[in-house]
Amino acid sequence: MAQLTGLQTQVTMNTSKQKIAIVGLGYVGLPLAAAFAKYGQVIAFDISNKRIAELTRGFDSTGELEEQHLSNPNLSYTDEASHLKQANFIIVTVPTPIDESNNPDLTPLESASRTVGQNLSTGAIVVYESTVFPGATEEICVPILEQESGLTCGVDFKVGYSPERINPGDKTNTLDKIVKVVSGQDAETLEIVANTYEQIITAGVHRAPSIKVAEAAKVIENTQRDLNIALMNELSLIFNRMNINTHDVLAAAGTKWNFLKFTPGLVGGHCIGVDPYYLTFKAESIGYHPQVILAGRRINDGMGKYVAEMTIKQLIQQGMPIKGSKVAVFGLTFKENVPDIRNTRVVDVIRELEDYGMEVLVHDPLADVDETAHEYGIRLTDLEHTRDAVAIILAVPHQQYMEMAPQDFLQFTDSNTTPLFIDIKSCLDRALMAQHGFDYWSL
Repeated sequence: MAQLTGLQTQVTMNTSKQKIAIVGLGYVGLPLAAAFAKYGQVIAFDISNKRIAELTRGFDSTGELEEQHLSNPNLSYTDEASHLKQANFIIVTVPTPIDESNNPDLTPLESASRTVGQNLSTGAIVVYESTVFPGATEEICVPILEQESGLTCGVDFKVGYSPERINPGDKTNTLDKIVKVVSGQDAETLEIVANTYEQIITAGVHRAPSIKVAEAAKVIENTQRDLNIALMNELSLIFNRMNINTHDVLAAAGTKWNFLKFTPGLVGGHCIGVDPYYLTFKAESIGYHPQVILAGRRINDGMGKYVAEMTIKQLIQQGMPIKGSKVAVFGLTFKENVPDIRNTRVVDVIRELEDYGMEVLVHDPLADVDETAHEYGIRLTDLEHTRDAVAIILAVPHQQYMEMAPQDFLQFTDSNTTPLFIDIKSCLDRALMAQHGFDYWSL
């Protein structure tokens, strides 16, 4: 009981006396660290010394923060895990990907928990923001924290969960403007977690009644979006067979006040294309086989192959040879105007086209050349070396591409052909592209 009293003395301290540490300085962790640093000292920890070095010199390779946000004297960047011992409020924001079998890969989360546990001070609160299935925080993370620290959860330290809601590349819906879901293992912890986040979230916080509820809320946010996009993709498959333009249909249907405005496209990235598998994994572990969720995943995971097949079909109809012909793919990242290539489904398009024997020239103004080569074995091409393509696939509508006029794309094509233009997300005016000599197709 004396230990518990000691903990209560520690965790009920005024938020101004907190020493916050952020574990993992990616798209989620870095904005959090910068936001909290406006109010006090923050230990910004990452295992990558390369990442720490670039942040120390005021450069963020994710493009989320400018130099002035990184140079706050309250921010202490480090790759020394022992510095975490100074913190009494630790936020874990490491990635939670899936493996090749679409099962949760908790390796980063487990590793971060070991690191935190080895440097956990009595009286600290550990809050996880990484996307997990319901129960993971208490069933997987807590035992690791206890084993590595020798401390007892609920007595010597406490835990909470607050799902991240960062939208990479979004300069409008920023961290402070998005309501934050918070939770804690008990009422006391919940209030401390809520009060802590309220310092930086002007939109306010939502207090979830349990950690599992907060975990579940996160996975269904992106599962719902995934399913809605899957419906649009399936409609695109149907309407294409009927020779109906999908976006014309959606524009007409969208005039009704309660029609949800989703569009077809490739579904990748570290959230929408991943999170549903965390929920289905947990569901199957308790004896339920999800049907709707997995059906949506199958549709979305197959769209890259479909785009490639439609490209081949269009070229064959034009009488173009396939093997050895060049196709230019513009954009590789998982979404526009961000450098993040994690789980990008553009790779599916590229691989399928290569299987048909085409030479694929890939350009992306934001993707890192070395990372792309390491992760996918893809060598990015400079625009000046992108020539003689019989088809252009606008896979990711980066701003640089959207600022180009239709005639600008002609310089990349074979002047002896009628070039095919595949506009996956239907971002360009198809009539205007046709006027400039392109055979245009979109989802």
